[in-house]
Amino acid sequence: MRDNSLKGLLMLGSLLGIIGLIFIFFSHDLGTSLTNTLVAGSDYAASTYESKVKTNTLIILVTGIILSVVGLSTVVFALYKMENIKY
Repeated sequence: MRDNSLKGLLMLGSLLGIIGLIFIFFSHDLGTSLTNTLVAGSDYAASTYESKVKTNTLIILVTGIILSVVGLSTVVFALYKMENIKY
C-alpha cells in the first residue's frame, strides 16, 4: 500500500474511533432524545417508555463500542503497515 493511502486509512480509523467514543460517552442522552422523538405523538405507559429508553441507549452504546473497536483496529493496522514500509 502506498503511504498516502495509509495516511487516509489512519485518518479514517481515527475518525471512527472518535465517533465511537462520542456515542459511548453520550449514549444515555442520545437514547433519551431518540426515544422522546419516537414516542412524542403516542401515549405510552411509564414502564414502556423506560424500556424504550434503555433499549435505545443500549443500541447506541453497542454501536459506539463497535465503531471504537473498528477504528482502533484500523489505526493499528495502518501504523503497522507504515512501519513495514519504512524498513
